[in-house]
Amino acid sequence: MDSLYAIKKSIKNYASGGNVLIVATLLAFIIANSPIADMYFSWWAQPISLQLGDFNLFSHNGHPMTVMEFINDALMAIFFFSIGLEIKREVLVGELTSIKQALLPIVAAIGGMVIPVLLFMYIGRGSDFLRGSAIPMATDIAFSLGVLAMLGKRVPISLKIFLTTLAVVDDIGGILVIAIFYSSHISVTYLFYAAGIFLILWLGGRAGINSKMFYFILGGVVWFLFLNSGIHPTIAGVLVAFCIPAKPVLATTRFISTIRDEIANFPQEQFHGDSDSSIMLSKDQINCLKSIESASDKVISPLQDLEDTLHPVINYLIIPLFAFANAGIVLSGIELSSLFTGISLAVFVGLLFGKFVGIFFSSWLIIKLKIVPMPTHSTWKSLAAVSVLGGIGFTVSLFIANLSFGNMGPEGIELLEHAKLGIVMGSLVSGILGYILLNLFLPKQQEVE
Repeated sequence: MDSLYAIKKSIKNYASGGNVLIVATLLAFIIANSPIADMYFSWWAQPISLQLGDFNLFSHNGHPMTVMEFINDALMAIFFFSIGLEIKREVLVGELTSIKQALLPIVAAIGGMVIPVLLFMYIGRGSDFLRGSAIPMATDIAFSLGVLAMLGKRVPISLKIFLTTLAVVDDIGGILVIAIFYSSHISVTYLFYAAGIFLILWLGGRAGINSKMFYFILGGVVWFLFLNSGIHPTIAGVLVAFCIPAKPVLATTRFISTIRDEIANFPQEQFHGDSDSSIMLSKDQINCLKSIESASDKVISPLQDLEDTLHPVINYLIIPLFAFANAGIVLSGIELSSLFTGISLAVFVGLLFGKFVGIFFSSWLIIKLKIVPMPTHSTWKSLAAVSVLGGIGFTVSLFIANLSFGNMGPEGIELLEHAKLGIVMGSLVSGILGYILLNLFLPKQQEVE
């Protein structure tokens, strides 16, 4: 695989999805403060089920999931599955292949996770919202790359790779936080069954099974077991992704040889009249074309195939739907001054200042120590501007906020609303400021990549 091509394709996909995400967020905000707000909020509380006799797949401890829980626990598991695929690809052939190559974004990401959390904890010391300390540690890859895309080819590819890899490492940090701090009432029995399914998935990968249905069905079983085990089900998506084979069944050289042989031996049937205008193929011709089709399926690894298949589903359906369901902030009862107090302030400061300080000064330190070089065609000013974009938390920040306060009753709902305000405002200001700084500091001509 051409790793640079894969990175450019991912950047393009995420940037396009970022535009849809912005529209979904604005719609949620408008509807939540409109006359149909009650219908909007009541819809997410409706129960949902996939019933097979007495068994409901979408149930948790015997209770059916609501639409909101289905989005946050089921659809977002697919989102985290795609993140797991991306992490595995980056480790095998991408920017995380070499420690030296990946060291700058890794160190920057760690600084960009630690400092916001410390700032949040300092502002919230002695409060009842410290449970949400991990909220400002995330970077939304779709939103941040969407801002970069607005500047076109003026942005060096090295900065795009830096931000993309940083966001992937951020996702790893978020996954670990969810697994460690947002799991409760662990059921060993369900985990034991899940371990057995993981073994089957691993053996299937070793045996060269490249059927997407095989991994989809068993992955669904693992998701259900995690849902009822006490470990957040999105973690199942990541772990299942790590079991997906990255090696194609058919090597590229063998595939090319097969195609050449089939084309060379393609039956040239004799037709009456103009054979090119015939709409019917002979049985031998059909068999030949099916052989080529089968070889084409086998030369693409399940990991690449699933990643390409899921990108449009994730970027244009799941993430916008998640934003539409979770970004509805009711302004009545919330004063703008509350942004400067409590959890709203802690999240806002963590995203806008914490992410910038953590990312930029971690990068500055490791570059100044000459452990790693400055990204190609970049300057300290452009690196600082990209560090500001790291404060666009949004998707994973909203997700962690829901995990932190979603099940705490009326008090939790109030904290969640104020946390959302901090997330939206912190991400918005980070995006606008980052764009202004990049537009100011980047060269006016297009960057030659």
